Amino acid sequence: MFGENLPPQAIATALVGLLALLLVAAAVSDWRTRSISNALNGAIALLAIPFWLAIGLDPWPQMAFQVAVAVACFALFAVFFAFGAMGGGDVKLIAALALWMPLGLLLNVLLVMAVLGGVLSLAMWAGQRWGGRSIGIGIPYGLAIAAAGIWGLHQQYINHFA
Repeated sequence: MFGENLPPQAIATALVGLLALLLVAAAVSDWRTRSISNALNGAIALLAIPFWLAIGLDPWPQMAFQVAVAVACFALFAVFFAFGAMGGGDVKLIAALALWMPLGLLLNVLLVMAVLGGVLSLAMWAGQRWGGRSIGIGIPYGLAIAAAGIWGLHQQYINHFA
């Protein structure tokens, strides 16, 4: 079978690369259509399982903790969805991304996401206010989520000075 002779680290690296590509796809989708498909969010969530196996997480308590953190993220950001501050696809993307990151990194990613989302919101507001043209309805927050997620992947797997 494909991949049975690959070292787990190579599989984990390939999966992280695939995650980065899926995050770019989510950002592009959100920018163009103001939506992120359930299939894309589902793929991100389901690919976390082989990633966990490749990096050697134990089912209990490590995998269970990742799922609990993702559920907590979903619940927290569902409140924002309920108030109309965030789209459903954005909420699902954050929860799916939470499956991939240790808690400390995830908290940093959420902070970066909030800052980038604020900058994006201000830029879109300024463009509409002074540019005289409408960029579209809603803020494509998937851009901020994806950019923060890719930043987090960089911090975890590429930035050896952190």
